[in-house]
Amino acid sequence: MDQREKRYVPVIVRFDAEGKLRPLEIEFDENHKYPVDKILDVRRAACQSVGGVGDRYTCLIQGKETYLWMEKGRWFVCAKR
Repeated sequence: MDQREKRYVPVIVRFDAEGKLRPLEIEFDENHKYPVDKILDVRRAACQSVGGVGDRYTCLIQGKETYLWMEKGRWFVCAKR
C-alpha cells in the first residue's frame, strides 16, 4: 500500500457570481501544474488517509479522478511519499 502525506498546494480558482469556488489548476510543485478538466462533486468530507476535514472536490485531471480538499482556507492533496 502506498504511503500518503498531506501536501498543501497552490490552486488557481475562479469565483462565480454566486461566490462558489471552482479550482482551475493545481500546482503540485514548480515543474508540475495540472489543469482541472472537470469538477465531478463537492461535499464536506474527512480525508481518511492523512487526516483533515473540509470541502472535498472530486476532480477529473488528465482523465483520472482525484480529490482536492479545501481546509480552513488552504488547499491540500494526498500525495504519495
